[in-house]
Amino acid sequence: MSPRTAVVTGASSGIGAATARRLAEAGYHVVLTARRADRLEALAKEITDAGHSAAAVALDVTDRAAVDALAASLDRVDVLFANAGGALGADSVATADPEEWRTMYEVNVLGVLHTVQAFLPGLIASGDGTVVVLSSTAAFTPYEGGGGYVAAKHGAHALAGTLRLELLGEPVRVIEIAPGMVKTEGFALTRFHGDQEKAAAVYAGVAEPLTSEDIADTVTWAVTRPSHVNVDLLVVRPRAQAAQHRVHREPQG
Repeated sequence: MSPRTAVVTGASSGIGAATARRLAEAGYHVVLTARRADRLEALAKEITDAGHSAAAVALDVTDRAAVDALAASLDRVDVLFANAGGALGADSVATADPEEWRTMYEVNVLGVLHTVQAFLPGLIASGDGTVVVLSSTAAFTPYEGGGGYVAAKHGAHALAGTLRLELLGEPVRVIEIAPGMVKTEGFALTRFHGDQEKAAAVYAGVAEPLTSEDIADTVTWAVTRPSHVNVDLLVVRPRAQAAQHRVHREPQG
């Protein structure tokens, strides 16, 4: 019998990579997907060298044909972690680049749609499937300079909620994890187009923002609850963040 299989999108770094490690430790065969094949191969080797099971598949979640091909190639799928996403820019609605908004929508919303549609038959066939959608606290609270990202993550939130309703009676759970401030290796840097100073300012004075490992632990906990337990929505923030605009920052010397 094939081992329980978890497909992780955006697995080349950050939350995706950390969650892939945790799910592998929990006994899943982890299918690592992202665009950066070299990083995926390195992570797959790390996981297998540790005695666990993993395979790397280069994939762009906005390429529907490629997503469908991957789904067709797998003998089984038990968990889909729709993690691929990200933010671009911090301009106002009045001055934002529509192409950045389009890119965010295609990855954060349509990327989730593509993967859910492709893997759903397998998740149902497993008799005990789980979809995990990574949204954000941005899905619930707008903030200046975040219009495009807020809109995209609200779309991911709406998709997860609608899917849960539509799958009522099927053997598939739909879990949404909504992190607040997480300091990953690339999120802010990508958002600010490689500007190190702007990226660092996001976390300035915050003693302990969440880490990728914190979110990986949260996702793995939710996935490994008994089958009848569905964690509909779990919002997780660092202690230093009470709300989107309320962050405690230590004085900078």
